[in-house]
Amino acid sequence: MMMATQELTALRSEEIKPKIGARVLNSKEELLAGDLGGEIMDLLEHRGVLVFPEINFNDEEHVAFTNTLGKFAREMRGEEIYKVSLDEKQNATAEYLKGAFFWHFDGFMSPMPIRASLLSAKVLSPPGTGRTEFANTYAAYEALSDEDKALVADLRAVHALAATQLDVTPEPTYEQWQEWRAVGRKELPLVWTHKSGRKSLVIGNSAHNILDYDPLDGEELLIRLRSFATGPEFTYSHDWKVGDLVMWDNTGSLHRATYYPLDCGRMMHRTKIEGDEPIV
Repeated sequence: MMMATQELTALRSEEIKPKIGARVLNSKEELLAGDLGGEIMDLLEHRGVLVFPEINFNDEEHVAFTNTLGKFAREMRGEEIYKVSLDEKQNATAEYLKGAFFWHFDGFMSPMPIRASLLSAKVLSPPGTGRTEFANTYAAYEALSDEDKALVADLRAVHALAATQLDVTPEPTYEQWQEWRAVGRKELPLVWTHKSGRKSLVIGNSAHNILDYDPLDGEELLIRLRSFATGPEFTYSHDWKVGDLVMWDNTGSLHRATYYPLDCGRMMHRTKIEGDEPIV
């Protein structure tokens, strides 16, 4: 008697843009089964951003799906879900989130930045506002000229919370400055050579100056690299629908939110996957 063979679930996706983004078209049930975790993470590394249109995960399903992809990263206070909201009643760190309107990556102070984030839309901002934009810093590095690759190969920059907050509050009080400065700073290379052998740019609004450069010359180079890496060729802007889930590679991309009214009630729920390599 022949036994029926179990048909394996195939990952179904479509490209969004040539150098960034893919939509994953599998059903909620297929995603939660856990068979596709490895393929999803491989796709993420090469596409930078994955969109799961109107998948409508509740929080329990959101956490369960994240656990199929890698080691779950809890928040500082142990929560599984982080509420991305500018309402201080919903989020005690809402003031710092205003820095998310500028290009950045998460966890620059950590020994190993988180591998990926998964953001689920619960309450939207008014139409035309509150998009989330992504830039592929793998693709941007690969597109640099040989001259620029040689220029940035051995350069290091200082990253600090203070730099991100100066974008929001360019004239802080001295007390505010001391509070930001107390978080510390970290020197990181401009080019991250990953264990895969691929390279990505390490830039964003946390980078304040380049070591051994005149301060203005260093800022000029950082601005030039950011402007290049966030050009149309390397970026994707997601216009949210309730129930969308978007996942991005935090080790090879930048992201930011576009403006939305601070009192509009916009609410996103986020989970994270732990990183597994330092920036070297």
